[in-house]
Amino acid sequence: MDSIRITGGKRLEGKIPISGAKNSALALLPCALLTEEKLTLGNLPRLADVDNFSHLLNQLGVSTSVAGVKKGEIGRKMTLEAKEIASTIAPYDMVRKMRASILVLGPMLARAGESTVSLPGGCAIGDRPIDLHLKALEAMGAEIELAAGYVKAVAPKGRLPGGDFSFPVVSVGATENAVMAAVLATGRTQLFNAAREPEIVDLCNLLVAMGAKIEGIGSSHLIIQGVDALHGCTYEVMPDRIEAGSYACAAAITGGSIELVGARPSDMLAITNGLAAAGLIIELTNGGMKVTADGPLKPLAISTAPYPGFPTDMQAQFMAMLAVAEGQSFLEETIFENRYMHVPELRRMGADIEVHGRSAIVKGGNPLTGAKVMATDLRASMSLVLAGLAAEGETEVLRVYHLDRGYERLEEKLSAVGASIERVSAG
Repeated sequence: MDSIRITGGKRLEGKIPISGAKNSALALLPCALLTEEKLTLGNLPRLADVDNFSHLLNQLGVSTSVAGVKKGEIGRKMTLEAKEIASTIAPYDMVRKMRASILVLGPMLARAGESTVSLPGGCAIGDRPIDLHLKALEAMGAEIELAAGYVKAVAPKGRLPGGDFSFPVVSVGATENAVMAAVLATGRTQLFNAAREPEIVDLCNLLVAMGAKIEGIGSSHLIIQGVDALHGCTYEVMPDRIEAGSYACAAAITGGSIELVGARPSDMLAITNGLAAAGLIIELTNGGMKVTADGPLKPLAISTAPYPGFPTDMQAQFMAMLAVAEGQSFLEETIFENRYMHVPELRRMGADIEVHGRSAIVKGGNPLTGAKVMATDLRASMSLVLAGLAAEGETEVLRVYHLDRGYERLEEKLSAVGASIERVSAG
């Protein structure tokens, strides 16, 4: 199994290109199931999760072809075509690899009138039930059956009639599934308290480009008027705000200056506000934004929240950064109940962190030292890389397959701005 080896203490400076958003790509890919015409997605990140999702789509009858990629390019262009749905069953051996596989449930149900999907896997960062996905589909007219680890959804008359649903709590995945199911319904669907994340906006914009009728995009009240059919189109995946935020933390923790080429600051105000409050200088550029450390980092108080609040996917990276800040920081995790698994590993490197339930106190200012550490999930693994960049000596991060799920060409991008980092093959 590969690992990543980092020699810390290098100030990072230069430019890092930001890839297409993983969390958006995984919602856009299943839209291919909604039309028999070709869907071409550009700026698609080269990630393990994207590969796994495209393999799942292949099993369902979607053909995929990837345009040639020039050396040094980030992203790629993929054309997907589902002339027919060959199977309406998403099997366990594919779905167990990542939680996002549940996003084929809504579009398959909308197009084929039925869909059977294994209960999903993914990062072990807390209890993430799919009950809201199912309740939203039921409100739109689906009949749901759970048996032997599978969810089977059926539209009794072949197509969903549509309906109204109010999410009791904000759910990104459930909103995505509901929107994709609603676009081919025979009637109107209203979704209240819908997620407002930029990735939801990206999904809605793609569906509109395919011929869907959606009002309220970017708000918590979505109105979807079903249409008889969608057509193909070409669409660019939005830039990854979490990747951009992660590399901004790399500039911060190393006292460096990094231009994030292609980043979209308007999507990441909670992140940039946090960086600015920690003492970073944020400059908008023609092609993105530049983040520069300006003296010692300041402590913060952060609570994760649904968009436009501070994203849970940036909590671990900020924790690593705050471990070297001057003073005591307070973090509260409100989204997932088991998202501090990186804390014991950061402690191995000298970080002073106390966890009390969903709260964490980070006593900054202690020097970090290199160690052999174990990645536990995608964002936790990035926090360990960040700590390694600042640590004295050598850090080895194990289980880097987590990183490969969400960061395209990580070592190459960090090396280009001065990091001493390399992938070590176990074989």
